[in-house]
Amino acid sequence: MRVRVIKIGNSQGIRIPKPLLDQTGITDDVELEVEKTQIIIRPISNPRPGWDKTFRTMAKNGHDMLIDSNETIANAWDATEWQW
Repeated sequence: MRVRVIKIGNSQGIRIPKPLLDQTGITDDVELEVEKTQIIIRPISNPRPGWDKTFRTMAKNGHDMLIDSNETIANAWDATEWQW
């Protein structure tokens, strides 16, 4: 598919047809990368979808305590399986 490079203020750009956006899942921000003579446009993916909701639920239930403290966190597996 051919598209024309157009002037947009002091920059230039292209209009991406809706069918291409639908096929790629691009809805908002994108990541641009240059590879030799090509411009690669990628949708920005959320590597941890759902984490925000999960963290809010954990905080609400009191399960968001810091465990990196002076307390020893151990169980029987540590004593039987590890050789120090």
